[in-house]
Amino acid sequence: MKIALRDLRFDEQGLIPVIVQDASSRHVLTLAYMNAESLIKTLETRETWFWSRSRSCLWHKGETSGNTQRVVDVLVDCDNDALTVLVAPHGPACHTGAPSCFHNDIGFDGLIEKGAERAPNLGEVLKELYGVVESRKREMPDGSYTTYLFDQGLDQILKKVGEESAETIIAAKNEDRDATVRESSDLLYHLIVLFVQQGLSLQEIGAELRGRSTKNQ
Repeated sequence: MKIALRDLRFDEQGLIPVIVQDASSRHVLTLAYMNAESLIKTLETRETWFWSRSRSCLWHKGETSGNTQRVVDVLVDCDNDALTVLVAPHGPACHTGAPSCFHNDIGFDGLIEKGAERAPNLGEVLKELYGVVESRKREMPDGSYTTYLFDQGLDQILKKVGEESAETIIAAKNEDRDATVRESSDLLYHLIVLFVQQGLSLQEIGAELRGRSTKNQ
């Protein structure tokens, strides 16, 4: 059923919520808002345009980052008051560099008490870090240490991996728990930089580790 623009039910601020999904995987990438003007621009240009509620202005997704979203289809819900936009993304959707804005897990442990924090999941942290490092390699912002490493090349990255490995060994040998945590974190960060530099994905590393776990290690 075809829906005309005049049939849509915008809220009192003239906005309508928009769920953006990857057209291939159907993964939810982000939740944003459009007004009539940004929706028209989206339909005309076949790239996503939104209304920024914090800045009170139109914004073209990827205008500065290059992470644009080519629109494949626009779907309207049964009440005509929400949209799903199916896109082919060119780069991550989240400003953190993660593929999707929805990458934090609230878990099924019940409500978190006020002031309490959920212990971070290492896999989630590494995934988010990988996305940030990947964006640094793509955009090479000035003043970034990660940019410096990529600019110096493979030899410098390998040198840092070696240094952090040695420092982790020394901290563990000294039975210094806090230092071991710090040095291990430095080592993991530089390994992520190496993975991105070499084009290795976390999925490849994960598949190798999972394969080993099934061999009675």
